[in-house]
Amino acid sequence: MAERLPKPVRYIQPLGPRVLVRLVKLDERSDAGLYLPQGVKEKNAQALYGEVVEVARAEPGEEDKSLGANVSGVPLGAYVLFPKEDGLPVPWDEDLRLLEVKSVYAVVEEVEPDALQ
Repeated sequence: MAERLPKPVRYIQPLGPRVLVRLVKLDERSDAGLYLPQGVKEKNAQALYGEVVEVARAEPGEEDKSLGANVSGVPLGAYVLFPKEDGLPVPWDEDLRLLEVKSVYAVVEEVEPDALQ
């Protein structure tokens, strides 16, 4: 029997003014507390919510082997809002989108309710 080779791990490095965003699944409840069928909120939404998991980077120098500086203008790990129809879906992971920075409407900061008082 032939030996199975391990599946390759894919690493995406956005180029130019782009970021890689992982969609964040939002609560499937309505404002009144009723559970909605799966996908209803996303189907009716005009914008999607995601976490930036990789950014475009400058090339590191010869002596510096670390990652290059973030050139996208969007912080790594930020939560963002972007139009539902924008972004290139990644073929092997339906939760990933390659998104141009100009399509990012806003960076969202999550704050605990107690911090607002």
